[in-house]
Amino acid sequence: MAPLTVGVAPVVGFDLDMTLIDTVPGFRAVLAALGERLGLELPIERLTERLGPPLDHLLAPFLPAAEIPAAVDLFRALYPERCIAAVPALPGAHAALEAVRAHGGRTLVVTGKFAPNARLHLDHLGLETDLLAGEVWGVGKAAVLRQERADVYVGDHVHDVEGALAAGVESVSVLTGGCTREELLDAGTDVVLADLGEFPDWLADRLRP
Repeated sequence: MAPLTVGVAPVVGFDLDMTLIDTVPGFRAVLAALGERLGLELPIERLTERLGPPLDHLLAPFLPAAEIPAAVDLFRALYPERCIAAVPALPGAHAALEAVRAHGGRTLVVTGKFAPNARLHLDHLGLETDLLAGEVWGVGKAAVLRQERADVYVGDHVHDVEGALAAGVESVSVLTGGCTREELLDAGTDVVLADLGEFPDWLADRLRP
């Protein structure tokens, strides 16, 4: 682990879906439209219980492998009209990003989401970040975190914990995405917060001399 250093500006990465934003309402609408277009009855409630894994993983049980890339492209095309306006920021999201800036630090959004659609969310909600990296998931997030010399990665899913640990950075987890405290601790996270509303105080305590 590369711990935060008092007096050194922190670099903090954040997951997007269910960490900074509540994607569920919009994601359900896009899945419903996708199912209608493809003639599929998708178990939408189940598929949105724990957002995080890439869409091709979610669709794998319902489509032949050869048809999944086209379905992913269609989902991405349907997404902007149906998902952006319906998705709010989660409590504490703006304050968490601002807390990093207040300590002179940099913020990264490192997400499995298609980057152009992730950008639409950030711009729509006024969530300002220094870097956006999309289409990276699980341990794949580690390369971005290492490249950007991150100190902390904040996420909601056990796969976010995997990415943080693979990068050797401090893993902070929030309980806004469906994974339980026990699951996140078992995955190896260092800290569990109820939501991002607790993050500014946590960061201040970690940086206090």
